[in-house]
Amino acid sequence: MRQCYFILLLSLIFKIGIAQAPPTDLADRLKALEDNLRFTDQALTKNIDDLLWYQKLGDIAIIDKVRYASKPPHVVKNPTGQGANNPLVIPAYTFVPKKFSSSKKLPLVVLIHGGIHGDFNTSNAHIVRELIDQGYIVIAPEYRGSTGYGSAFYRQIDYGDYENDDVLAGKRWAVENMPQVDAERVGIMGWSHGGMITLMNIFDHPEDYRVAYAGVPVSDLIARMGYKTQSYRNEFAATTHLGKDASENVAEYRRRSPMWNAHKLKTPLLVHTK
Repeated sequence: MRQCYFILLLSLIFKIGIAQAPPTDLADRLKALEDNLRFTDQALTKNIDDLLWYQKLGDIAIIDKVRYASKPPHVVKNPTGQGANNPLVIPAYTFVPKKFSSSKKLPLVVLIHGGIHGDFNTSNAHIVRELIDQGYIVIAPEYRGSTGYGSAFYRQIDYGDYENDDVLAGKRWAVENMPQVDAERVGIMGWSHGGMITLMNIFDHPEDYRVAYAGVPVSDLIARMGYKTQSYRNEFAATTHLGKDASENVAEYRRRSPMWNAHKLKTPLLVHTK
């Protein structure tokens, strides 16, 4: 058992980049080591969580981990390099009810995890179980920036833009590749950052969804920047993301904010908030 764990740890270390040449500056080397240890821990947690899904829901659901193509990375080190514009591959969990496995068509729920850098973990098992019991197929996309897939994937978060496309691509993948999915009965739901993605999906692609639920969704990025810390605002303003803060690019922050897109609403929507 210890040998298997050691082999898994080594493979994860090489996968996420510890084997790369370390920086020469001591402070940079320490920072790189901290980052690599953090991403190793996230990857180990994700691998364990993947197994726990079968323990928690294997009695009622056919569970799979799929991958599909979405938009290319919005930031690459070498934009002219080979493969720079290749689609980013997005992982997703799928759950199909066992007791309805002989049914011809079943409705689909696109279930989106919260947290800008979160992941779809087994803390959501009770929600998936309830949906499965009611006869829904579930797909849960791990949009760019989700934890557990290494530093490169983590740093592709786009804070309100490309993650929306990752989720939409997952919905369309399920409709095209899961024969039991009823394309005319697709719902989408999420909390917090997942609620924000839910809202932007139905505002920009109302033809793809028949119903939506958003729990305590992030609704206005401009207002959010006002009460968050400077380090949080810096994440959005970084050159690898929006490139400017809200005061410098109001239009872009509005474009990414559900409140400033609410006039597009056509889909039946339930919002729960405080």
